Amino acid sequence: MTEQTVLVVDDEAAIAEAVRARLSSEGFRVLVVGDGPQALEVADAERPDLVVLDLMLPGMDGLEVCKRLQHDRWVPVLMLTARTEEADKVAGFAVGADDYLTKPFSLRELAVRVKAILRRVERIASPSPSDPVVRGGLNVDPARRRLTVDGAEVQLTPLEFDILLALARDPGVVFTREQLMDRVWGYRDYAGGRVVDSHVARIRRKLGEDGAEPRFIRTVHGVGYAFQDEVR
Repeated sequence: MTEQTVLVVDDEAAIAEAVRARLSSEGFRVLVVGDGPQALEVADAERPDLVVLDLMLPGMDGLEVCKRLQHDRWVPVLMLTARTEEADKVAGFAVGADDYLTKPFSLRELAVRVKAILRRVERIASPSPSDPVVRGGLNVDPARRRLTVDGAEVQLTPLEFDILLALARDPGVVFTREQLMDRVWGYRDYAGGRVVDSHVARIRRKLGEDGAEPRFIRTVHGVGYAFQDEVR
């Protein structure tokens, strides 16, 4: 199996070294840099399989780094943040981050999340044969990773695509946020419900449901989400 490369971007040397040591012990090739410009340079040269990215960096913050990383080639990003405000986390998802950990965090938890993200990337790269899911004008094609709504193509991030596919495959079935995390992210985080909410909100906006009566994804208050069993 080819050794996978993780780029760690954090200006706190102690944290960066602890992350490097833990991921190295898990069998990853780990590169460490301390600022945004270095991160972009190393990412371009080394093509890492995943980036662990601190939100608060000198000069160029993590949001801008994440946005630039995704410009030419999608790469999964695990964001690290010392902030607890939901707005900061939502902003991270908006520029392409897949997940986040709030400092201080467990190195074991970080390793679990890195492995889960990379397993999902492998599934994306080698999809199992699967017919498109067609529901009331929506066509989700897993093999081509392509979504169309009423014939028009809609661009989703890989994570957003997987969430929509999970829901659309079982119309009418109510998924809790934890069940969606388990199915899509590959682990359960009982404190991570807002992560799911943020991604579902972005999917809805891209489907044209922002502020409108949901056509495809229904909120089941206090529980989670379901794909409409009868799509208009």
